[in-house]
Amino acid sequence: MPKAVISLSTGLEDPEKVTVAYLVAVGAAETGRDTLMFLTKEAVRLAITGTAVAVACHGCPPLADLLRRYEAAGGRYFVCPICFEAKQLDSEALIGGAELQGTIPMWQWIGDEPATTFSY
Repeated sequence: MPKAVISLSTGLEDPEKVTVAYLVAVGAAETGRDTLMFLTKEAVRLAITGTAVAVACHGCPPLADLLRRYEAAGGRYFVCPICFEAKQLDSEALIGGAELQGTIPMWQWIGDEPATTFSY
């Protein structure tokens, strides 16, 4: 089964977009795909414990629930280290499954296998 990579550059300034990205990632991970979220720009803040707590809209699942489901399904995060350090965030506060990794490690993770990609 092809791997899934979800690239997210938006943070809580657009919680609906973040919710959609997480719904796609959770769906991929819960159906057994190796799944990676690549967080850049404002999205790197979502990798900090206690940040992703919004509810985007009436009827939308809380982000905190989506994060728990994603982690429980084995989903991983590569957090852009350049973006993270530019915002002077604390790497000790990263959520489960998150690590500071850039584009080369992302391509190495994908490898030679096919991958389905989404970008938000």
